[in-house]
Amino acid sequence: MNHPIDELFGVLVDRGGSDLHLLESQPPKIRRHGEVMPIREDPLTHDEMVRLLQPICSPPAWKRFLETGDLDFAYEMDEANRFRCNFYRQLHGLGAVFRIIPTKIKTLAELGVPPVIESFGDYKSGLVLVTGPTGSGKSTTLAAVVDSINTRYSRHIVTIEEPIEFVHPNKNSVITQREVPNETPSFATGLKAALREDADVVLVGEMRDLETIALALTAAETGLLVFGTLHTNNARKTVDRIIDAFPSDQQEQIRTMLANSLRAVCAQLLLKRSDGGGRLAVNEILISNNAVAAIIREGATMKLNDVLKTGKAEGMQLMDDAIAGHLQAERISPMEAYMKSIDKQRFQALLPQDAGIG
Repeated sequence: MNHPIDELFGVLVDRGGSDLHLLESQPPKIRRHGEVMPIREDPLTHDEMVRLLQPICSPPAWKRFLETGDLDFAYEMDEANRFRCNFYRQLHGLGAVFRIIPTKIKTLAELGVPPVIESFGDYKSGLVLVTGPTGSGKSTTLAAVVDSINTRYSRHIVTIEEPIEFVHPNKNSVITQREVPNETPSFATGLKAALREDADVVLVGEMRDLETIALALTAAETGLLVFGTLHTNNARKTVDRIIDAFPSDQQEQIRTMLANSLRAVCAQLLLKRSDGGGRLAVNEILISNNAVAAIIREGATMKLNDVLKTGKAEGMQLMDDAIAGHLQAERISPMEAYMKSIDKQRFQALLPQDAGIG
């Protein structure tokens, strides 16, 4: 069944965009290779927004949106095109953002991420965190890891997502996918249930509150392999965010739990290619070992960078080193390297003199 919004989705797909932005009183816009651009001149009216948005979600979901002002779900236009949808209220009325979800799950090799990431699926238990800002490809990388486990192992994999983005067919594993709030009320509730569902692997779409983080740590300690995401851009900040989520009187105990259960942190950013051919993923990778566990127990996370520098043989890498590698290979511009780096001074001298920075 065709809906009025499908015409705009068609424009998004034809122009090679990643996101469609609809804002009442603004023209519709798409994001392509990181840049947002309008696709027509006329602004969207309130009536047009309702006509575009209401038909693609269920009546209960639309009612919930009108009551709360927020709604997340997935919409399948056809077999080849699926979208992650976010409806929201904004200053001038209704708003919505739609992201294309590829129906084919790319392999880790196709994504061009470091090969060590595939080994994350080999762990029997523990916590693996994939982190980065919104739109950095965390879900795509995690889908590839889950698909690798699904292909190579016979396990029960439970995913808890809001919304479900990539739909996984059962291969060698059995996959249970649950959407918040349609199949389970919250990430924490879904994670609690997974402990009773004979799960081997659990993917938590977002570790956004203390209860979910605490349950993820407990599940990892009791023998499950738990994958989770956080909005942090390097390994040190990720460890700090987990610890800081807890009251100060619990943090020593949490440091011990995290030191015992953490297996790896993969921070991810997307960089604009200098040839205009889209974007590429860049990763910081921390693999937990005795030194990492000791640093976490001590609360001395500033020392993690030293481990990242000396752990290359284990597959570790610093974000800035990875960015420097892409810059040296001329895949990205000096300005892109500078903007996305953590240590700005390292790249500032490489900027053109007219960049206006310094």
